[in-house]
Amino acid sequence: MSSNVDISSVAKNWRLDGLQYPSPSDVVNEVFASDVLTMEELRQRLSKPVWKSLVATIDRGATLDAAIADTVAMAMKTWAMERGATHYTHWFQPLTGLTAEKHESFVTPTSDGSAISQFSGKELIQGEPDASSFPSGGLRATFEARGYTAWDPTSPAFIMRHSNGATLCIPTAFASWTGEALDNKTPLLRSMEGLNAAAKNALQLFGETESQRVISTVGAEQEYFLIDEEFHYRRPDLVMCGRTLFGAQPPKGQELEDHYFGSIPDRILTYMTDAEHQLYALGIPIKTRHNEVAPGQFEVAPIFEQSNIAADHQQLVMQVLRNTARKYGLVCLMHEKPFAGVNGSGKHVNWSMSTDTGNNLLEPGDTPQDNMQFLFFCAAIIRALDLHQDLVRTTVASASNDHRLGANEAPPAIMSMFLGDQLTEIFERIVSGKGGSSKKAGLLGLGTEVLPKLPQHAGDRNRTSPFAFTGNKFEFRAVGSSQSVSFAITVLNLIAAESIDAMSAMIAARMKKKQSFESALTDVIKEVYKKHSRIIFNGDGYSDDWHSEATKRGLLNLATSVSAIESLVSKKNTELFASHGVLSARELEARQEVMFDQYFKTVNIEGETTEWIAQTQILPAVLRHLREVSSMASVSSAIQETSQELVQATDELIAALKQLRQQNAELGGETVHEKSHHMLNNVVPAMNKVRVAADTLERITAHDHWPLPSYRELLFVK
Repeated sequence: MSSNVDISSVAKNWRLDGLQYPSPSDVVNEVFASDVLTMEELRQRLSKPVWKSLVATIDRGATLDAAIADTVAMAMKTWAMERGATHYTHWFQPLTGLTAEKHESFVTPTSDGSAISQFSGKELIQGEPDASSFPSGGLRATFEARGYTAWDPTSPAFIMRHSNGATLCIPTAFASWTGEALDNKTPLLRSMEGLNAAAKNALQLFGETESQRVISTVGAEQEYFLIDEEFHYRRPDLVMCGRTLFGAQPPKGQELEDHYFGSIPDRILTYMTDAEHQLYALGIPIKTRHNEVAPGQFEVAPIFEQSNIAADHQQLVMQVLRNTARKYGLVCLMHEKPFAGVNGSGKHVNWSMSTDTGNNLLEPGDTPQDNMQFLFFCAAIIRALDLHQDLVRTTVASASNDHRLGANEAPPAIMSMFLGDQLTEIFERIVSGKGGSSKKAGLLGLGTEVLPKLPQHAGDRNRTSPFAFTGNKFEFRAVGSSQSVSFAITVLNLIAAESIDAMSAMIAARMKKKQSFESALTDVIKEVYKKHSRIIFNGDGYSDDWHSEATKRGLLNLATSVSAIESLVSKKNTELFASHGVLSARELEARQEVMFDQYFKTVNIEGETTEWIAQTQILPAVLRHLREVSSMASVSSAIQETSQELVQATDELIAALKQLRQQNAELGGETVHEKSHHMLNNVVPAMNKVRVAADTLERITAHDHWPLPSYRELLFVK
């Protein structure tokens, strides 16, 4: 019996009555950040001494004064209960890549049988979840369960609403009883401190003494797919794995390029509006929304924020998008490659550095050739990416992202940097001693007097580059759509800090030899660019020529996540993390163990699911169809040929399924490292063979027999 559902029963008219959203003026004046305990809200509720102490921690990184905790906790509880919160939770980011929370009630029974609302400073500052049930890479065992959550005052508390109430969420770090970081937030905060120290030291060389703090800023775009939930729950592969393990290509995919920036369907736009207003209330500065390239694919993007807050907000964006979809009979897919043959989904991380006085250190200005401070910091990033290609690649390593990198507008696994013609020429002229630039931004004529002339950038964009300079920031395009951005930002902060420190030391050494600052600066920029310019590539990252050229340049091509993860604990990387206090050698080894474990388990689940669906759904459906066709084989030679074609394709499926079953029965060794290699080298190829056979059969099996909703239905029914 087929599990197909009539498309007409799914493609219903989604007119939801009673939907009311605030006006634009209400969003600006009342809705935005209404569920966030903002600094201004806190200021109004705290005494001046308490407020000053808290600001010193948040703005200048001073140690948190535990004496003020009770006062802050009282203000926080009062604010939350005024907004309907009955519970609070320490909201943290374990190494699952998701978020975690344990809810505690504000209500505390008293000895006289009544109850009071209570929330102390101790409860604000510290929680104690079970640390053994989260990925720890061996840092915690089942019999060593103690772990701590610690309040992060730099990220504001917020209210998460549900259908029957609200919860106060307090962003926290998560560490083991023995002090090791068990989360993504702790190393991110540490890397921010390292970048701050390095950049402030460099700015002093330029005579810039006004800035008290330098932060990394991030705006993370989010791509995702929406499919009808009727179809989703008829696809065990989507339910279990988040991606389709089977699916023949439909007659139409994205070939006509008609979905990108197209008119947004009403049902989808209504969903987007709903999600946006929830995000606005959480203080998340969502700026753009649009159709993406693949059918059924969309994107939402915020403006820049401090990287710690941006990372928290990115987790909330994913949560809100997923939860809201169900209200509209949709399911939001965050997998990097839910459908073969069309674009996958990324999370382009736009990263820069800024002072607390508002100076973007990666802003070239109108004449970047004259902005030596910008060229210094830009050269530092060039050096950082070249020296740490392996580490940057590892930040985006996952079984799911392996399906995406290098195809359909996702960047290749080879790390390179796009600078654009103007910046590249400026650096080349510095090296040659010529200085200046012949590339000028101008006005772009559009061929008719009706249309205005547009300002033309001196450099183009490059969508095939994994790390591209895009005006006043770098866009790291390789991050996967389901991933936490925290580790990627941590590494960008870390390698930037190391490189800035190294270049500052090079300048200082020259100045000790009586060389002027200007001369030393020029020499260092020239030396760094000459040594590390191999990482610069402004061409087509998909071309075979680039792969050959990258090999000649000595660039790494860590094509699989397994090979990338292996490089994480190299001597170079271990020393880098430890020297800047971001992760100890033990903490880094634990993260590698977790990454291998997640890779192994992800592919293992996919392999088992592939076998299960093929054996219990696809093969029986094909045999039923074959029986019908075979019963008519004597009618004509053409029907007999059809029967033979089905038999041959079915035999190929059975043979491939047998191989997959054998590989699934093996784990490849005792360690997750060995198991990951088995998954990569044996299970993945066996899965692919089963899919090829099954997709062939989908094209020749009667639709009413085929058990899975097709790509035609999944991608196009909205």
